[in-house]
Amino acid sequence: MQLTKAEEQIMQILWNLGEGAVRDILNKFEEPKPARNTVSTIVRILEKKGFVGHRKFGNVHVFHPLVQKDEYSKSQLFGVLKKYFNNSFPAMASFFAKEKDLSIEDLENLMEETKKALKKRKQK
Repeated sequence: MQLTKAEEQIMQILWNLGEGAVRDILNKFEEPKPARNTVSTIVRILEKKGFVGHRKFGNVHVFHPLVQKDEYSKSQLFGVLKKYFNNSFPAMASFFAKEKDLSIEDLENLMEETKKALKKRKQK
């Protein structure tokens, strides 16, 4: 599921905090901070979408992520791969190599790191 920019901003804060009340989330924003009601509304939307859960302490709701950052990042990355690169990782890698003007040495290092990661994963 896709998050809006505002929803993703709040999720980034919650992923970093681990958990927090609306006040805690609001305190992590840089100036100009959004209105408290705005943050509260977005957190409730995230809860309805299944991204956030809460525990209640008296009158305070403490929110926590239900979706892990790496899980969301992975789904977004694979969405980009499918939508823009016809599900071709080599096409995506080639695009970024050209856009970032990577050197042959950078690409060789990337290949070595990838080989190590794949070998490590196979050993598990």
